[in-house]
Amino acid sequence: MYVILVYDVAVERVAKVLKVGRKYLTWVQNSVLEGELTWAQLEKLLGELRHVMDEEEDSVLIYMLRTERWLERRELGRRKGGPEWLV
Repeated sequence: MYVILVYDVAVERVAKVLKVGRKYLTWVQNSVLEGELTWAQLEKLLGELRHVMDEEEDSVLIYMLRTERWLERRELGRRKGGPEWLV
């Protein structure tokens, strides 16, 4: 399935959430990651996120699509993230 992950977390946890997310998905913009995952990978990702976030204060949204084929994305402005930004 194709997954889009969007997060809004406290400043002190942003780097931790991003680090977990990048293990499974591609960073595309501040607080946004996306990519293809299996159900098992999604469950592992959710478990790791629960360990680093504060569910009383932080928010994570996950959009799941059956396939990337039905996704249309338009970009305006400067491109951020993506594989070319990885060091």
